[in-house]
Amino acid sequence: MLHWGAFVPRADPRDFKIHSEFGVGVDWPMSVDDLRPYYIELERFLGVSGPAFYSWDPERRYPLPPVPLNAPAELMQRGFRAVGLRTSEAPVAAVSSDYQQEGYETRHACVNRGYCHQGCRNGAKASMDVTYLPAAAKAGAEIRPECFVHNFELNDQGRVSAVIYRHRDENIRQRCKAVFLCGGAVETPRLLLHCNDRHNEGLANSSGQVGRNFMAHVATQVWGTFAQETRPNKGFPASLISEDMIRPVKADFVGGYLTQSLGIVPVTWSMQVARGRGLWGKPLVDYLQQYNHVAGIGINGDCLPDERNFLELSDEADAMGMNKVRVHFSYGENELRMSRHAEDLMTAAWKAAGATDIWTFQRSAHIIGTCRMGEDPNTNVVDATGRSFDIPNLWICDNSLFPSALPANPALTIMALSLRIADIFLHDAERR
Repeated sequence: MLHWGAFVPRADPRDFKIHSEFGVGVDWPMSVDDLRPYYIELERFLGVSGPAFYSWDPERRYPLPPVPLNAPAELMQRGFRAVGLRTSEAPVAAVSSDYQQEGYETRHACVNRGYCHQGCRNGAKASMDVTYLPAAAKAGAEIRPECFVHNFELNDQGRVSAVIYRHRDENIRQRCKAVFLCGGAVETPRLLLHCNDRHNEGLANSSGQVGRNFMAHVATQVWGTFAQETRPNKGFPASLISEDMIRPVKADFVGGYLTQSLGIVPVTWSMQVARGRGLWGKPLVDYLQQYNHVAGIGINGDCLPDERNFLELSDEADAMGMNKVRVHFSYGENELRMSRHAEDLMTAAWKAAGATDIWTFQRSAHIIGTCRMGEDPNTNVVDATGRSFDIPNLWICDNSLFPSALPANPALTIMALSLRIADIFLHDAERR
């Protein structure tokens, strides 16, 4: 995981029980208490920088002070203060001071280059190449690059006995006692659906839920132009956060969203302007001249599972001979109402901050769901420990597990779930 934003808020406790609170969606088979120790462990291991006081969780403590606010963050802070909303320096997995990384070496402090999504040249951002991969290799793990798993072998007891993967032009059979599938909410169900069992329904799919409940965060953005220079490529892109809308008052939708400041690099900005404003040719070039004076605010909003949103295999094969996926996804009424609410709020904040030429960019973010965890094997793919109901030595550890989207960016919760699943697996292995 090199190309990620390293924006790492924890999930709000209420969002694990959205069905209990609102009567829609699905509750998680656990509470935030089950993940809190892993959140704390991750924040220490990754070197998360954050505020000394976090308004929405006063007991929370981060291992490092916050990264500096960039210009878009300062403007968002001004606008939100004007409309009566709280903000805070954001929790980000980038070190604000030199940090001795466990199992690696010193990671040097963020120098505010701003190209965080594209990778971090000095190791300040906690991507896997400076955190878990070196630690895994030091602990004895063998990392096999350029390998693509495309099949499983099952024995007579219904357990996975071998994984088949392609390395260059060779198929290799790897015997195994346990398999952890961590391909994400597209590749995990794709592989399971590709590997048909005797019922031709896909592996680990007696529930019929593999590929179902496809979700994506509501990620509406609002952009404005300011008289002052903003230089939106400078500094950590999302250095300010607000969780005041996790449960907005008198909302016409269930759940909520968090809000963050947005910096952006020129090529990404150009693509968004072309798509979002429909500009091309000279009008596009002329508008892009405003780049050094723009700033954005965006949301990460919950998304409810819906039986109409799912992933299936298409008839088109890739270079490996595996069928590509076809995704069916659109917002329901709840997501549309949430987006409208957020657009009105962010527009008001930008007007209060002095922005002109304000416009909205509609988008979604983060693929979630498709191998849901839960207590009932008839409606879920795996249990609360990530273990398949159908195949006793198969575990899933990625964002496909999520029963609901949660407004928080998913990376920290994915990692927390993985650590919890690993702990339970190791504990059970010791007892065996």
